[in-house]
Amino acid sequence: MSGLVNSFFSVTSLIHRLSCRLPLVAALLVSGLVGASAQTAPAFNPARANSGTLGVISGGADGTYIRIAADLANVLDGEDLRVLPMIGRGSLQNLRDIMFLRGVDIGIVQMDAREQLSAENLQGDAVRRLRFITRLYNEEVHIIADREITDIRQLDGKKVNIDKSGSGTNLTSRLIFGKLGIKPEMTTFDQASSYAKLKSGEIQAAVYVAGRPVRAIAEFQTEGRFHLLAIPFEGEIAESYFPASLANADYPQLVDKDKPVETLAVGSLLAVFNWPENSDRYNRVRRFVDAFFSRFDEFLQPGRHPKWKEVNLAADVPGWERVRPAQAWLDRAAMASKPSAQSQSFESFMNSRGVNVSAEQREVLFREFLAWQNDRQRSPRRVTRQD
Repeated sequence: MSGLVNSFFSVTSLIHRLSCRLPLVAALLVSGLVGASAQTAPAFNPARANSGTLGVISGGADGTYIRIAADLANVLDGEDLRVLPMIGRGSLQNLRDIMFLRGVDIGIVQMDAREQLSAENLQGDAVRRLRFITRLYNEEVHIIADREITDIRQLDGKKVNIDKSGSGTNLTSRLIFGKLGIKPEMTTFDQASSYAKLKSGEIQAAVYVAGRPVRAIAEFQTEGRFHLLAIPFEGEIAESYFPASLANADYPQLVDKDKPVETLAVGSLLAVFNWPENSDRYNRVRRFVDAFFSRFDEFLQPGRHPKWKEVNLAADVPGWERVRPAQAWLDRAAMASKPSAQSQSFESFMNSRGVNVSAEQREVLFREFLAWQNDRQRSPRRVTRQD
């Protein structure tokens, strides 16, 4: 009996000793794992993360600008480059933000916005501080109105929302109504508020300048009461804007089938601050330009905004100077695309002989032509050395 008691107490003592040691063992194991993971995981480098970051000021949450900026981030973000899209207040304010706001390097703006800075005595600053990277796409003018209004001139004297002060919509609306001689009572509610006020009858029309299709307009529940209003392309309008149209496919609830709405469009561009050459911010812009231009085909893939298909990277913008890294990239691409003297000579020979072969055969013949030409160039050198 005493043996059983002694055995019981021995086992109990062993269990107690093990239970006391388990937390210590567990702590050692955990600390070992943490130490091992700390040794294998790469250390975060804040300096490197900041060195490749650029701020891109865009537009409202429901507009095209923010989707374009999001595409820039989704395609270009990597180890050495990070694009931070920012919600902006429109083209005119975006220009001010690029010129003066810390953390903003690039912005999406309308081509007609810079002219309005003269009213604030900022035109000289704009010419010195602003450059452009590329012309983007055309932005269509959308005017949502009650179906009882069938002509834009009927908006004279009626309440029309033109978006908040400083926005591209506000700017372009004033210019267009002024050129057409129409004097509506303009309100400056934000876009989301304007749709609610349309439905309540507080305003009779709302203007939005943005690249089609605009999600907020496409999702606007009209209940058959509203439509998109046509804008005539005439007189002074033709000097500043482009003709455009809005289709039923863009806005099924606002445009009748087989009856596109004729409207206007204004060009947009990617503006950038004119940083001093070889400065830190200048080098960030250069990395952005190299990545953006080199990978532009990725913006044309499914899932990206359809407006990318309108972009011509090499297109000039009247009155604007292209930023130096962008011009340098385009110059290099133009030189690389030029046919060499050898290829020109080969093409002239083939054309003069009327040789018509497949692309694969033509490539083989061209390689043989180069080899033959190299042999001819080496032969005279050998003769000269022997003499």
